[in-house]
Amino acid sequence: MIGLWMKWFFGAVLLLLMAIAFQLELLAYAMYALIAVMVLSRGFAQSWIRHLSAERECNQLTAQVGERVTVVVKVRNSGRLPIPWVLLEDLLPRNALKHDPPSLALTGQRMKLAMIRAGKQHTVLYQLMCNRRGYYQLGPLVLETGDLFGLHRRWRVASAPHFLMVYPRVVKLDGYDLASRRPIGEVRMSYRLYEDPTRIAGVRQYHSGDPLNRVHWRSTARTGILHSKVYEPSTVSGATLLLDFHRASYDVANEPVRSDLIVTAAASIANAVVEMGQQVGLVTNGRDAVDRIRSEGWDYDHRTREAAREAATMEDRNDRLQPLIVPTARGPEQMQRILEVLARVELTDGLDMLELLAETTDRIPRDATVIALLRRVAPSTAIALGSLKQQGYAVSAMINVHEVDEFASASGALMAQGIETHHLGDEEAIARICRRYVLR
Repeated sequence: MIGLWMKWFFGAVLLLLMAIAFQLELLAYAMYALIAVMVLSRGFAQSWIRHLSAERECNQLTAQVGERVTVVVKVRNSGRLPIPWVLLEDLLPRNALKHDPPSLALTGQRMKLAMIRAGKQHTVLYQLMCNRRGYYQLGPLVLETGDLFGLHRRWRVASAPHFLMVYPRVVKLDGYDLASRRPIGEVRMSYRLYEDPTRIAGVRQYHSGDPLNRVHWRSTARTGILHSKVYEPSTVSGATLLLDFHRASYDVANEPVRSDLIVTAAASIANAVVEMGQQVGLVTNGRDAVDRIRSEGWDYDHRTREAAREAATMEDRNDRLQPLIVPTARGPEQMQRILEVLARVELTDGLDMLELLAETTDRIPRDATVIALLRRVAPSTAIALGSLKQQGYAVSAMINVHEVDEFASASGALMAQGIETHHLGDEEAIARICRRYVLR
């Protein structure tokens, strides 16, 4: 496709040839001047875009819901000539701006038209209010400049993008001393009094008072130091969160409200379990935004502005069949791992719940309650969770629906399998459900 500049250039050359052929001196002189101006303008535009560089600074790249992030973009002209005009636009994901309220509320201007003198720089400053959890791409910066006649324009993508991670909200159980409460499960295990002597978890050095039947004689003979066996617990403590994040389960009309609600519930339950000193883990069929960006990357094409915008925008579709798993464990760093996964998790077209359970059942420990967080309960999902219960797992479910009638309909299939259900209707229900798990 021939550009506007080339059309004008060929037209001017054609008129010049006609003027020479018919000896029209004034027209020939005008065409000489026009061609010279066009060539110089094209050269200037190419020089201007080459000498533009940019850098972005963010005051933080991790934030909580409700925090404000400041972004400063500095564009510098390193050439010897001033640039009469340049259009600057720092790109943001469409999904972060289209909802009401938007996931990232913008204050200030991320798009500006400016003139930049030789050796000077221009600053673009804006702020983002984090209204929802997520993993957001900030940038890159798209630059556009051209000649004064608008015949020749050049585009460039400058400044590699930054990535902002907004953690999900955690509903605290204020007024509850979680450390003194019973764990999620059947019996309290503060001193590991209930152990299964048929399942050896490991070996440690002998402690004074250990009975002789706990001594591990092979390790003692090999090291010359007394060692005792460590048994696995025979009771249930802690929780493994099973989060359904398949795109087909979530209506577009209710998004992102329902998906954010179930992520907040997962984060809140995990926080309560961790504060009680119990083990917790997470299994989900959602996609990891970091993994998607790492595999797809970002690229650009500066031939047109729209191509540059499209190429630098985060992709919406990904159907990789790989579950996200945070192994069930104890420790202060466990909550941070779960929060990071919940911040980055996105709806996916990959594994449904039946396929997720088939893929991950062997990696779910039996000594922790399985808490399924569901948006919809298909018959196959109810049967799969019932099969999990029949295999000896302790299973309960939270159903993420607003109406009571819808909850009653969805919970019937699970209750028929002997699975305890809870109604996650709104954010107020999160604290109530967490208290039930803590006090059971």
